[in-house]
Amino acid sequence: MTDNLVITISRQYGTGGREIGHKLALRLGISFFDRELITRAAKKSGFSEELFEQLDKRATNSFLYSLTMFGSTGLNGMSLTDQLYLAQAKVIREAAESGPCVIVGRCADHVLRECTNKFDFFIHGTLEDRIRRIQTCGDYEITGKSPEAALEKMDKQRSTYYNYYTGKAWGKCDHYDLCVNSGRLGVDKSVELIMTYIDALKK
Repeated sequence: MTDNLVITISRQYGTGGREIGHKLALRLGISFFDRELITRAAKKSGFSEELFEQLDKRATNSFLYSLTMFGSTGLNGMSLTDQLYLAQAKVIREAAESGPCVIVGRCADHVLRECTNKFDFFIHGTLEDRIRRIQTCGDYEITGKSPEAALEKMDKQRSTYYNYYTGKAWGKCDHYDLCVNSGRLGVDKSVELIMTYIDALKK
């Protein structure tokens, strides 16, 4: 079931997408990649981890535009944002080529679009369910913001970055194998659903 298997997880903020991806990797006995991709990209590209993190946290239309138009340029006049994106894309492809894995975020579904044994999932939930999760789980940053504002900001950052580099609409069901409502199912049942889906297609 896991031979050359690649699973990508995209998610709304506050849906537990990272936890779902991690538990899925543990259940399948395969590698898991999330923030580790930033560390790898930084080491290979020479850019600092902080720069990658800044792009992650400030990926708004105005920020991307300012970096593209006025940021540092390298070979062939390539913008800083493009250099960072390509550096991450390279380590994503290397991770997928190294063996079966689960990759969270960072346009991995698009970067690996030529991969033949890949499954793409989008984790979503209602506003109420996501607010409840970020208020009770310590993995989320909402300091100085209302839960609603934190959700709106992070979702905007993720959608802007994704739409900018893929030319597709973040969260649109057409782009994924399956969209999973983790608010209704919970983390563990979401993992079970994804495994059942993959298993059904592999038979």
